[in-house]
Amino acid sequence: MIEQCERLRAQLTDALGRLPTEEPDVVDAVWGGEALGTLLWSLQLAELPEYDTPFAAEALGAELAGAALRPPGEIELERETARLWHWRARTAQLDPADLPARYASVDQAVASVAMRGHEQGLLPQPLRGDFRAFGKVYRHLTAAEQAEAHSVAAERHRALNWLCGEGATWEDVPLDT
Repeated sequence: MIEQCERLRAQLTDALGRLPTEEPDVVDAVWGGEALGTLLWSLQLAELPEYDTPFAAEALGAELAGAALRPPGEIELERETARLWHWRARTAQLDPADLPARYASVDQAVASVAMRGHEQGLLPQPLRGDFRAFGKVYRHLTAAEQAEAHSVAAERHRALNWLCGEGATWEDVPLDT
């Protein structure tokens, strides 16, 4: 895992040196900072911000010496939290026809998941039947806020799935929600 942290840190440093640009590999490497931060969290070297807040740059420079992996149960809980946030980000593009039959609307599905996730200690208290992000109801996020929340959740989900042994390589980690 230390090697993956070093690889992500090198990619991030290179990408930051190439800004400003819209090049997809640079954008991906910058968002990879969320995966790096998540791995640093798993090594008890960084605090995990809320899912509407990217890691601060200074947190990503943590010294890797003395790292100790968090207990597997704690990592698994955070993995489930990341999956739920990633699922919520994807529901913004969900076609209501793709919903399980038990839900009459996307809002109903979101409310159910938000409440169940809160009851399980994975999510904060729902706000008007939805996830709370950027101080408001998730469904009221701007397009930019939705994109940011989606990127944060996807990269954290990737890192935690990889850490838990999903995928043969970093590049093929499944992100099923």
